[in-house]
Amino acid sequence: MQTLADFTDGGPGPWILLFPLIWAAVIGGGIVLLRRTVWRGRRGPWHPAREDNSPLSVLGRRFASGEIDEDEYWRRLSVLEEQFGRKGGAA
Repeated sequence: MQTLADFTDGGPGPWILLFPLIWAAVIGGGIVLLRRTVWRGRRGPWHPAREDNSPLSVLGRRFASGEIDEDEYWRRLSVLEEQFGRKGGAA
């Protein structure tokens, strides 16, 4: 009985090239997946490093939590807008 590895002349057939191609695709896909996620630093929205710590965001969070009142918020916002050159509305 002939096995799958036997070709007409007794050696492996051209199908043998399929296995290295499959492994290359699996390894290449893994590398691409790692490169797009871990190696570029994308750790998801839950990671603390993704938190926006700009001065305007901190001011907005402090106002929203009640640490500062509305008058202080507008006063500090006007200073920040002058410093950062931002024109327009609130943070």
